[in-house]
Amino acid sequence: MAITIEIDHARTRRMALEQGQSQSPAQRLTPVRKPARSPRQVGGPVVPQGVKGPIRRLKWLILVLTLGVYYVTPFLRWDRGPNAPEQAVLLDFAHGRLYLGPAEIWPQDLYLITAAMLLATFVLVLVNALAGRLWCGFACPQTVWTDLFLLVERLVEGDRRQRLKNIGAPLTAKRIAQIATKHALWIMIALGTGGTLIFYFTDAPELVRDVLHGEMSATALTWTLVFAGTTYGLAGFAREQVCTFMCPWPRLQGAIWDPEAFTVNYRDYRGEVRMSAKKAAEARALGEPAGDCVDCGACVAVCPIGIDIRQGPNFACINCGLCVDACDSVMAKLDRPRGLIDYESWRNIERGRAAEPRVSRLVRPKTIGLALACVTLAAVIAVSFVTKTTAVLSVQHDRDPLSVRLSDGSVRNAYTVKLLNKSSAVQSFKLGISGVEAALAIIGHVAADAIEVEPDGSETLRVTLTMSAPVDADVTFKAVDATGQVVLSAHDRFVNR
Repeated sequence: MAITIEIDHARTRRMALEQGQSQSPAQRLTPVRKPARSPRQVGGPVVPQGVKGPIRRLKWLILVLTLGVYYVTPFLRWDRGPNAPEQAVLLDFAHGRLYLGPAEIWPQDLYLITAAMLLATFVLVLVNALAGRLWCGFACPQTVWTDLFLLVERLVEGDRRQRLKNIGAPLTAKRIAQIATKHALWIMIALGTGGTLIFYFTDAPELVRDVLHGEMSATALTWTLVFAGTTYGLAGFAREQVCTFMCPWPRLQGAIWDPEAFTVNYRDYRGEVRMSAKKAAEARALGEPAGDCVDCGACVAVCPIGIDIRQGPNFACINCGLCVDACDSVMAKLDRPRGLIDYESWRNIERGRAAEPRVSRLVRPKTIGLALACVTLAAVIAVSFVTKTTAVLSVQHDRDPLSVRLSDGSVRNAYTVKLLNKSSAVQSFKLGISGVEAALAIIGHVAADAIEVEPDGSETLRVTLTMSAPVDADVTFKAVDATGQVVLSAHDRFVNR
């Protein structure tokens, strides 16, 4: 059986019936009817209705946790000693580094950021293999802030029915007050969001003091307004358009969609034929087929994307599960079993159509492989962090000339040696070599002296190696600190030409 998963919401059950593409006997018995229509399908905005239920409560909990982490994190402190910032999480552009608690990441550590992004990608794909777009429906910033803006909209203007009445209605004093209040609250949230994002790039308490004293820099103010405008536009107006058309993640679903993943699906073998509760009771009394779906449209009304999940898998679905809560509440009122719409794999939907027992295959070769990849990559990143030193030694051989032959027949090679100190304290190093029998000289220094490198600084040295019995050989430069615990090395070559 071929499955076509659409993202533009244009494929409806009615079109499938007219083209003879129904997929089960239950679907073939479904009366031809217009599907439940969302405001988007009639050219208007998506106006989702509020819903109560366990999934909605979980989403509220995640919203509070994620917003709490976002707004509180810049004010967390971390003691790194003298000459170092005390902000736990700080992206310091001025000094070119990222502080994450005890970790300090320099531009030279970019490979760690790349590995972390790769790990995040693997985790996202693993979650997708287990439960589809779960990240999109629960923890994505676009979803979180859109939910927050929708909450404000409901509190000020009322629930879905009242808000639909307000669309195109004449302006009254009450309506103008509602609009002004809603947008004022939206702007306050957006400014708080934009200002908090700036805190991640500078010392948060200091910036707060600057704001309170009216001394905020033009740069900080500009970026705050930019980020605030982005939040206001995306969460207040673009909303589901971001999830459907702007975000690249839905486009990738065609490549990584997994029929064994537990995504939001409609059990059509149970729900069809759709009819009212009264007609269903009459049909069942006569021995005729009747489904549990009463075609109330509650699942469509609460959908923040504005789709009808009963039409089958849809790439635009963010797997938020609000339609599950809506449908379960209707089933409870009708004294029918929950789960007509539920987190279920597409394979189990097919098994249900064939009256076969459902099978849970969350643990399968694909998910095991992805989980192992995540664990392995996380271990590599952890080991890299633990073994990362606070200093770096680099060596560059002079190219012109590669070597100089002295009057006594010996050969001299010159190198540029750079010592980088990533710590917040002065470090002293003694430079040495191994691999060749050569005399080491440091221009401007006595070779036996320790080289001091300032905190967050570097020291560039001109070093020569002179060999009386010259040969081509590999040479290793070593730098050892005063404690003998930090040993740095860099490899190059002595050239006899």
